[in-house]
Amino acid sequence: MATERPRITPVARVLQVCLHLLVAGLLALAVTRAVVGRGGDPAAVVAAGTAMAAVYAAGPLVGAVRRSRRAAALWLALLGVTWVGVLIATQDGVWLAFPLYFLELHLLGRRSGPAAVALTALVAVVAWSWHQHTVGFAGAIGPTLGAAVATVTVLGYQALYRESEERRRLIDELTAARAGLDAAHHTAGVLAERERLAREIHDTLAQSLSSIQLLLRAAQRALPERTEAAADYVEQARQAAQDNLAEARRFVRALTPPDLESASLPVALERLCATTSAHAGLPVRLHVSGDPVRLPVPQEVALLRIAQSALGNTVRHAKASHAEVTLSYMEGEVALDVFDDGTGFDPARAAATAGGESGFGLPSMRARARALGGTFAVESAPGEGTALAVLLPVAAATEDSP
Repeated sequence: MATERPRITPVARVLQVCLHLLVAGLLALAVTRAVVGRGGDPAAVVAAGTAMAAVYAAGPLVGAVRRSRRAAALWLALLGVTWVGVLIATQDGVWLAFPLYFLELHLLGRRSGPAAVALTALVAVVAWSWHQHTVGFAGAIGPTLGAAVATVTVLGYQALYRESEERRRLIDELTAARAGLDAAHHTAGVLAERERLAREIHDTLAQSLSSIQLLLRAAQRALPERTEAAADYVEQARQAAQDNLAEARRFVRALTPPDLESASLPVALERLCATTSAHAGLPVRLHVSGDPVRLPVPQEVALLRIAQSALGNTVRHAKASHAEVTLSYMEGEVALDVFDDGTGFDPARAAATAGGESGFGLPSMRARARALGGTFAVESAPGEGTALAVLLPVAAATEDSP
C-alpha cells in the first residue's frame, strides 16, 4: 500500500536535511566519545555506529522506502536493530532515539507511528537503566519527554499540512469554478452577440437588400418598353444600395443608425415611411401623438429597427394597399404601432415556425422590446390585416422637440 505523506515542500526538505545532520552528528559524537575512552568499547561502538550509518544512508537511496509504507517499516526495523547494537555498545546511543521518533512518525503514519515511538522510548529507557545498573526517574524522563515533544511536533505539523492542503484544494476548486463561470459568461456573451447581430442584419441589411431586389425586378419588368421607368427603378435601387452601405459601415462600428445621427426619431420614421412608399409603391403614413422628446439612444434605435422590420414584412408578405405608423409619447412611456390592411396571418402558426427564412422578424422585434423592459404584441388573422404594438418605458427623457 502506498504511503500517504506530505509532499516534499522547501520547508520539509530543509527539515529533512536537518534530520540527516542530526543523525550523523549524534553518531559521530557517540563514536568520538568511545574512541577517547568515555563511552564504551571503541571497536564495538565504531562497528555498530558504522552499521547504523550504512543502513540509515541506504534509506533515502531506496525508492521503495518513499513509495511503500511496508518497505519503510522494514527499513525502520533494520535501522532499529542496528540502533540496538549501538545501545548495547554505548549508553550514548540513547541520544539517537530522538531522530528515530521523527522518522517513525513521518514514515509510519498516525496509527503505527505513535506505537513505534512508544516502543523506541521504552527500549531507550531500558538500555539507559541497563548501562546505569539502576532504574530511576532521571533515566526515564529524557526519552519519554523527547518522545512526547516529537509526537506533538509531527502531529501538529501534519494537521497544519492537511489544513493547508484542504485550503489549496478549495482554492483549486474555486479557481476551476471561476474559470468555468468565465467560460459560461463568455459563451453567453457570444450567443447574445450573435442574436444581436442577427437582429441587426435582419432589420437593416436584409430589409434594404429585399427593397433593392423588388426595385430591380420592377426595372426588369419595365424593360425594354418603358426605359424611363426602368431607369428610375435602377436609380432608386442605387440609392438604396448607397444607404445600405452607409448602414453597414455604421453597423460594423456599432454606432447609431444614420437616420438618427442627424435627426430625431419622428424625422427618422418619416423618412422611413417616405422611402418605403417610394421604393415599394405602398402608401405609408406616419402619425405622431403627444409631445415629442429626445429618447435614450437604445430606445430610439429599437423603435426605428422595429418599424423597419415591420414595414419590410408588410412590403414582402402582406400585399397591403396602405400602412400606417403611429408614434405615441406618453408620461414615462413611448409606444409604436404599425398597421397594414394586407392579407394577414396566423400569429400562433408564425410563432411555431419562428427562426426560418421568413419567421425571424417577429422574434427579433419581440426580443428588442423585452431587452429594454418593454412589451410587444401583434394582432392579425388571415384576410384581416396586421396590427403590431410596442410599448417601451422611458425612465430618463429630456425635452427636445424635433
